[in-house]
Amino acid sequence: MRCPFCGHEDTQVKDSRPTEDNAAIRRRRSCGNCGQRFTTIERVQLRELTVVKTDGRRVPFDRDKLARSIRISLRKRPIQEERIERIVNGVVRQLEASGESDIPSKQIGELVMDTLRELDPVAYVRFASVYRNFREAKDFEDFVGSLGEPDKTGDGRTAKR
Repeated sequence: MRCPFCGHEDTQVKDSRPTEDNAAIRRRRSCGNCGQRFTTIERVQLRELTVVKTDGRRVPFDRDKLARSIRISLRKRPIQEERIERIVNGVVRQLEASGESDIPSKQIGELVMDTLRELDPVAYVRFASVYRNFREAKDFEDFVGSLGEPDKTGDGRTAKR
Protein backbone atom coordinates (compact mmCIF):
# COMPACT_ATOMS: atom_id res chain seq x y z
CA MET A 1 0.00 0.00 0.00
CA ARG A 2 1.38 3.38 -1.01
CA CYS A 3 1.68 6.01 1.73
CA PRO A 4 -0.79 8.86 1.04
CA PHE A 5 1.59 11.37 2.67
CA CYS A 6 4.97 10.70 1.04
CA GLY A 7 4.17 8.16 -1.70
CA HIS A 8 6.54 5.52 -0.30
CA GLU A 9 5.43 2.08 -1.48
CA ASP A 10 6.31 0.05 1.62
CA THR A 11 3.88 0.47 4.54
CA GLN A 12 3.26 -1.88 7.44
CA VAL A 13 -0.04 -3.08 8.87
CA LYS A 14 -0.09 -2.31 12.60
CA ASP A 15 -3.62 -3.44 13.44
CA SER A 16 -6.53 -5.16 11.62
CA ARG A 17 -10.11 -5.51 12.76
CA PRO A 18 -13.53 -5.97 11.18
CA THR A 19 -15.92 -3.05 10.91
CA GLU A 20 -19.02 -2.96 13.12
CA ASP A 21 -21.17 -4.77 10.54
CA ASN A 22 -18.40 -7.22 9.55
CA ALA A 23 -18.72 -6.09 5.93
CA ALA A 24 -15.12 -4.84 5.70
CA ILE A 25 -11.70 -5.00 7.36
CA ARG A 26 -10.18 -1.86 8.82
CA ARG A 27 -6.38 -1.74 8.82
CA ARG A 28 -4.17 0.77 10.64
CA ARG A 29 -0.96 1.24 8.68
CA SER A 30 2.33 3.00 9.28
CA CYS A 31 4.81 4.32 6.73
CA GLY A 32 8.40 3.26 7.36
CA ASN A 33 9.67 6.26 5.41
CA CYS A 34 7.85 9.26 6.95
CA GLY A 35 6.36 7.63 10.06
CA GLN A 36 2.78 8.78 9.33
CA ARG A 37 -0.15 6.53 10.23
CA PHE A 38 -3.31 6.05 8.19
CA THR A 39 -6.29 3.71 7.91
CA THR A 40 -7.41 1.61 4.95
CA ILE A 41 -10.66 -0.30 4.56
CA GLU A 42 -10.98 -3.51 2.53
CA ARG A 43 -14.34 -4.70 1.20
CA VAL A 44 -15.35 -7.78 -0.72
CA GLN A 45 -16.22 -6.96 -4.31
CA LEU A 46 -18.18 -9.66 -6.10
CA ARG A 47 -18.03 -8.05 -9.52
CA GLU A 48 -17.06 -4.86 -11.31
CA LEU A 49 -20.17 -2.74 -11.71
CA THR A 50 -20.68 -0.17 -14.44
CA VAL A 51 -23.37 2.48 -14.21
CA VAL A 52 -25.24 3.20 -17.44
CA LYS A 53 -26.37 6.84 -17.32
CA THR A 54 -29.63 8.00 -18.91
CA ASP A 55 -27.68 9.57 -21.79
CA GLY A 56 -25.97 6.22 -22.49
CA ARG A 57 -22.60 7.05 -20.94
CA ARG A 58 -20.98 4.26 -18.94
CA VAL A 59 -19.00 5.05 -15.80
CA PRO A 60 -17.52 2.78 -13.11
CA PHE A 61 -19.76 2.36 -10.06
CA ASP A 62 -18.56 4.59 -7.23
CA ARG A 63 -19.58 3.37 -3.78
CA ASP A 64 -18.37 6.61 -2.20
CA LYS A 65 -20.62 8.67 -4.48
CA LEU A 66 -23.60 6.54 -3.46
CA ALA A 67 -22.73 6.96 0.24
CA ARG A 68 -22.24 10.71 -0.21
CA SER A 69 -25.66 11.19 -1.82
CA ILE A 70 -27.36 9.20 0.93
CA ARG A 71 -25.50 11.18 3.62
CA ILE A 72 -26.58 14.46 2.02
CA SER A 73 -30.23 13.44 2.03
CA LEU A 74 -29.92 12.33 5.69
CA ARG A 75 -28.03 15.45 6.84
CA LYS A 76 -29.30 16.70 10.21
CA ARG A 77 -31.66 13.72 10.51
CA PRO A 78 -31.53 11.36 13.53
CA ILE A 79 -29.79 8.53 11.65
CA GLN A 80 -26.48 7.12 12.88
CA GLU A 81 -23.47 6.68 10.59
CA GLU A 82 -23.52 2.89 11.10
CA ARG A 83 -27.05 2.80 9.72
CA ILE A 84 -25.96 4.75 6.64
CA GLU A 85 -23.14 2.24 6.10
CA ARG A 86 -25.63 -0.63 6.34
CA ILE A 87 -27.88 1.09 3.79
CA VAL A 88 -24.99 1.55 1.36
CA ASN A 89 -23.84 -2.06 1.89
CA GLY A 90 -27.39 -3.29 1.29
CA VAL A 91 -27.77 -1.35 -1.95
CA VAL A 92 -24.36 -2.54 -3.20
CA ARG A 93 -25.21 -6.16 -2.31
CA GLN A 94 -28.51 -5.92 -4.19
CA LEU A 95 -26.72 -4.53 -7.24
CA GLU A 96 -24.05 -7.24 -7.14
CA ALA A 97 -26.64 -9.97 -6.55
CA SER A 98 -28.60 -8.87 -9.62
CA GLY A 99 -26.06 -10.75 -11.73
CA GLU A 100 -25.64 -7.82 -14.10
CA SER A 101 -22.44 -5.87 -14.55
CA ASP A 102 -24.16 -2.96 -16.29
CA ILE A 103 -26.58 -1.23 -13.92
CA PRO A 104 -28.88 1.55 -15.14
CA SER A 105 -28.60 4.67 -12.96
CA LYS A 106 -32.39 4.62 -12.67
CA GLN A 107 -32.22 1.23 -10.92
CA ILE A 108 -29.75 2.57 -8.36
CA GLY A 109 -31.90 5.65 -7.74
CA GLU A 110 -35.04 3.55 -7.26
CA LEU A 111 -33.27 1.22 -4.79
CA VAL A 112 -32.11 4.21 -2.74
CA MET A 113 -35.54 5.83 -2.86
CA ASP A 114 -37.24 2.62 -1.70
CA THR A 115 -34.81 2.38 1.21
CA LEU A 116 -35.13 6.03 2.21
CA ARG A 117 -38.92 5.91 1.92
CA GLU A 118 -38.99 3.27 4.68
CA LEU A 119 -36.29 4.95 6.78
CA ASP A 120 -37.01 8.69 6.83
CA PRO A 121 -39.65 10.63 4.88
CA VAL A 122 -37.66 13.89 4.91
CA ALA A 123 -34.57 12.18 3.48
CA TYR A 124 -36.80 10.47 0.93
CA VAL A 125 -38.18 13.81 -0.31
CA ARG A 126 -34.69 15.37 -0.33
CA PHE A 127 -33.25 12.52 -2.39
CA ALA A 128 -36.24 12.51 -4.74
CA SER A 129 -35.93 16.25 -5.33
CA VAL A 130 -32.45 15.76 -6.77
CA TYR A 131 -33.04 12.35 -8.37
CA ARG A 132 -36.25 13.47 -10.09
CA ASN A 133 -34.83 16.93 -10.82
CA PHE A 134 -37.52 19.10 -9.22
CA ARG A 135 -37.42 22.55 -10.78
CA GLU A 136 -40.12 24.47 -8.94
CA ALA A 137 -42.20 24.40 -5.78
CA LYS A 138 -45.10 22.73 -7.61
CA ASP A 139 -42.88 19.67 -8.24
CA PHE A 140 -42.39 19.33 -4.49
CA GLU A 141 -46.08 19.89 -3.85
CA ASP A 142 -47.11 17.20 -6.34
CA PHE A 143 -44.56 14.72 -5.00
CA VAL A 144 -45.40 15.26 -1.33
CA GLY A 145 -49.10 15.10 -2.17
CA SER A 146 -48.57 11.70 -3.78
CA LEU A 147 -46.99 10.26 -0.63
CA GLY A 148 -50.34 9.60 1.00
CA GLU A 149 -52.06 8.08 -2.03
CA PRO A 150 -53.02 4.43 -1.59
CA ASP A 151 -51.28 1.88 -3.76
CA LYS A 152 -53.31 0.34 -6.60
CA THR A 153 -52.28 -3.17 -5.45
CA GLY A 154 -54.45 -2.86 -2.34
CA ASP A 155 -51.77 -4.15 0.01
CA GLY A 156 -52.14 -1.16 2.33
CA ARG A 157 -48.86 0.53 1.46
CA THR A 158 -48.59 3.94 -0.09
CA ALA A 159 -47.80 4.28 -3.76
CA LYS A 160 -44.19 4.18 -4.87
CA ARG A 161 -43.36 6.55 -7.66
